[in-house]
Amino acid sequence: MKTVYSCFCTDVIHDGHLNIINEARKYGSVILGALSDEVLIRYNKFPTISLDERVRLYEEIEGVDRVIVQNSMMYDDVIPVLKPDFVVHGDNWSRGPESAIRGNVIRLLSVYGGRLIEVPYTYNENVKRIDQRLKEKLSMPEYRRKRLRDLIKMCPTVKTIEAHSGLTGLIAEKTIVENNGKLDQFDAMWVSSLCDSTDRGKPDIELVDMSSRLRTINDIMEVTTKPIILDGDTGGLTEHFVYNVRTLERMGVSAVIIEDKTGLKKNSLFGTEVVQTQDSIENFSAKITAGKKAQLTDDFMIIARIESLILERGMDDALQRARAFVKAGADGIMIHSRKKDPAEIFEFCDKFRAEDPHTPIVVVPTSFNSVTEEELANHGVNIVIYANQLMRAAFPAMKQAAEMILSNHRALEADSMLMPFKDIITLIDEL
Repeated sequence: MKTVYSCFCTDVIHDGHLNIINEARKYGSVILGALSDEVLIRYNKFPTISLDERVRLYEEIEGVDRVIVQNSMMYDDVIPVLKPDFVVHGDNWSRGPESAIRGNVIRLLSVYGGRLIEVPYTYNENVKRIDQRLKEKLSMPEYRRKRLRDLIKMCPTVKTIEAHSGLTGLIAEKTIVENNGKLDQFDAMWVSSLCDSTDRGKPDIELVDMSSRLRTINDIMEVTTKPIILDGDTGGLTEHFVYNVRTLERMGVSAVIIEDKTGLKKNSLFGTEVVQTQDSIENFSAKITAGKKAQLTDDFMIIARIESLILERGMDDALQRARAFVKAGADGIMIHSRKKDPAEIFEFCDKFRAEDPHTPIVVVPTSFNSVTEEELANHGVNIVIYANQLMRAAFPAMKQAAEMILSNHRALEADSMLMPFKDIITLIDEL
């Protein structure tokens, strides 16, 4: 009997999936692939049920003879082994980044004369409703909040991009690229105090209060599903910090990062050029401990940002603080540097990892931006934050457009650098 292979990446079976199975049954025995969790988060979306549950779900579909786990985005480990006579897939992968997967399947099938059968994509009110419910489930606080911890376990590095509005949140949520035969996307979003302040035209000195910061978070949460890490500056007074922890946890924020400075906060970009006071180990540890006691779930993370290298206090001071802050309850350590060479970051990570193999390490490679995620992962880094690139990309483009309009007394000359608005609003989902 001829064999047919199809691969699913869904947590809920709807009409479109059943249509593919019914089509596949016409050609032979149906083998269904279940994408692993690690592949799902790179390819499509975060799973809402476990891999074992997905396998059982697929096994219960009438007409499916066998279910296997597909551990790669491309089909190189599946088709050469199974040698199916047919691969059945929806025709929605013919454009965009997913077309690379389609090309991979066609090449593998051509080796022995297999055939690709593409089924018209099913989109009706029932499918639309199910897709929307899945998105809403992923955006619910109890699901979103815990996702960062899950990603740390599943990913070599959790790729995090800055978002300061609903629109930039959608860019973080929906940007997918194909590179060297693989699809990739961001895992989480960073709500930066620097970008939040700059977007409001205000200095980054904790002038924008927490109520305003929460409105930014809410704008992003309303249109996205990915976990959020908040830049909490110094955390403020301990008495205020504990209330903010409860609020953030309730909203579904996954983590807050607070830095070990005190007094009027100045941006770390200034380093020793301005007067900055580092908090004592004892005071900052007490703030961490108080925050951990205030939270109600184990999902929320408080991450301690160490400014010792920024303030040129030395590696020993940074490591001493890291040990103390982990002991106080910190769920992760962020180490920061202004140097373009990542050597001191690597040194810190290597020495910290020799003592502590488990506590997550966070870095923000703004200055040392030539380093790759793979290199950072090799030194034990778990979370990489691209902290301000979207805003820095937008500002010069907006400034240039404004200057061109002023210079020419019309908008025609600026048009070539502008994206059509209809392309922008395609990011925005309608209910």
